[in-house]
Amino acid sequence: MSRTFPSKVSFLRNAIEECKNMRELKQIHSQIITSPYRHENQHHFLISRLLFFCAFSDSGSVGYATNVFRDIKEPNLYVYNIMIRAYACKFGESNDTRLYQSLKLYKRMLFSCIAPDFLTFPFLLKECTRRLDGLVGSTIHGQAIKFGLYDDVFVQNSMISLYMACGFVIRAKKLFDEMFSRDVVSWNTMIIGYLRSGDLDEALDLFRRMKMKNVISWNSIITGFVQGGRAKEALEFFQQMQSSSDDDVVKPDKITIASVLSACAYLGAMDHGNWAHGYLKRSGIECDVVIGTALVDMYGKCGCVGRAYAVFKEMSEKDTLAWTAMISVFALHGYAKEAFDTFKEMEDEGVKPNHVTFVGLLSACAHYGLVGKGRWCFDFMRHVYLMEPLVHHYACMVAILSRAGLFDEAERFIRSMPMEPDVFVWGALLGGCQMHGNVELGETVAQYLIDLDPLNHAFYVNLCDIYAKASRFDDVKRIRNIMKERGIRKGIPGCSMVEVDGVVHEFSVRGSPEGVIEEPVWVLNELCKVMNFEDWVHCIRDLYMEAHIA
Repeated sequence: MSRTFPSKVSFLRNAIEECKNMRELKQIHSQIITSPYRHENQHHFLISRLLFFCAFSDSGSVGYATNVFRDIKEPNLYVYNIMIRAYACKFGESNDTRLYQSLKLYKRMLFSCIAPDFLTFPFLLKECTRRLDGLVGSTIHGQAIKFGLYDDVFVQNSMISLYMACGFVIRAKKLFDEMFSRDVVSWNTMIIGYLRSGDLDEALDLFRRMKMKNVISWNSIITGFVQGGRAKEALEFFQQMQSSSDDDVVKPDKITIASVLSACAYLGAMDHGNWAHGYLKRSGIECDVVIGTALVDMYGKCGCVGRAYAVFKEMSEKDTLAWTAMISVFALHGYAKEAFDTFKEMEDEGVKPNHVTFVGLLSACAHYGLVGKGRWCFDFMRHVYLMEPLVHHYACMVAILSRAGLFDEAERFIRSMPMEPDVFVWGALLGGCQMHGNVELGETVAQYLIDLDPLNHAFYVNLCDIYAKASRFDDVKRIRNIMKERGIRKGIPGCSMVEVDGVVHEFSVRGSPEGVIEEPVWVLNELCKVMNFEDWVHCIRDLYMEAHIA
């Protein structure tokens, strides 16, 4: 019997490790309970292994783990940590009935006179971070200090993550500065926190000070700068990532490429986008639905509709975002028929559209002047897919109607909105007034927008443009004087970015940092020579207005 006992335990342990689903696990659990060769320590060991599988395996069940845990008479720290981790990681919904179950379990553990260790606190803090509960998180921080775990790097990293997520940036920085030992996670957590709070310069300063960077470090800074509107710098970071020394080389992954493609789409940098696409093929990185969608978006925004469609057709799997990206590309370039044909294919494939899909379709109608199709699309979204239109959909419909000169219907449509119309809705109406020279309505809408946001330069410029097209230059001068008196200037000058031979050049009314402004100025001068006098006057007027706003 003494030889049979270890072999039985070994058999059950191996069975748990090779278990593939809950049905098998329940059979193993039954054998553990009914086994005649049960020694208390060995039984506890097997139950702990079984609990671990239930809690963390993709085929497991936290609910079943809870039932197993309840049957353990004297759970130890290892068992408590398993369940605290399971509750913190698995139950993340705010409406979950097991709200803060991990914290309740922690209290029970303390009442049982079991002291926590460095594995306990990170998962408690993780739940607080997910729920953005800085108050409870600070209490947990105090508990970590009480039990002498304040200097543990895992606990400190978790605290930094919590403070950054809750917006307590100063606290996070203080904790980071006081750390005796920092690992790559410490630096990444701070960088990601600064990026999410919009402080790109502080994130960049930390990134440059960081000695050892991993792929998360590079992905964070590249993605953060793309999302922060500094896509050109994001591409420069990617180039630095490629040219790092052999000792520090970090290979890009799918997240890197997706972010780089987003930067290329933002800049219209086709050469960089082509290179990234080629790198995908050379490196063997899987071109999954996320990468495929990013490629479609990049090629579309760079003006290569054919390339975007070719990538789209090659995708073996297409989700709602992929179909929506292709529809939006067609809409952006005025291919309304192709956008609706793609939508029909999407429906035939059984893929359900989302709100963004219908924004794309309505935009296609606005660009192509399809008023009837736009009305149909708006009603189709509501009555077939039971989606309540958002303010963006109303703005698209107002654009469709006002561009067609249907101002009475557009005004009625705005009055029927269930929500307060925002600046995009009124801006769409104002755009129609500019297009059709509707001075009376344009004045009213522009003045309303100015009253709504008196420091926004765009509304004054739109009103000036309406007056100028109606040859009411005294009114143009009057609005200009109002802007001057109120000190209203364009905070950031309008700029364009053009990729030439793989280099992205930026141009604005203030010049070009690369010093290549002379060539486009020469082209503009030559164009002015061949334009008729009236168009030339309008061109000079627009440039004059832009220069004085900036």
